Amino acid sequence: MLVLSRKAGERILIGDDVALTIVRVGPNSVRVGIEAPRSTNIVREELCDFGEAKQNSESNEALRL
Repeated sequence: MLVLSRKAGERILIGDDVALTIVRVGPNSVRVGIEAPRSTNIVREELCDFGEAKQNSESNEALRL
């Protein structure tokens, strides 16, 4: 994992077409802006894990039937 220090207003470039901008740094959170092509799927990890857990649960129920 690459760990970088950035201040508000600074950017991180990923490849040729993705840019992360540090919008605001607070005492307990960081606000990040993401510029990427519409074809790039961007999902918060906690939402992705919930969906996968739900899908696995449904798959297990279908196997029991």
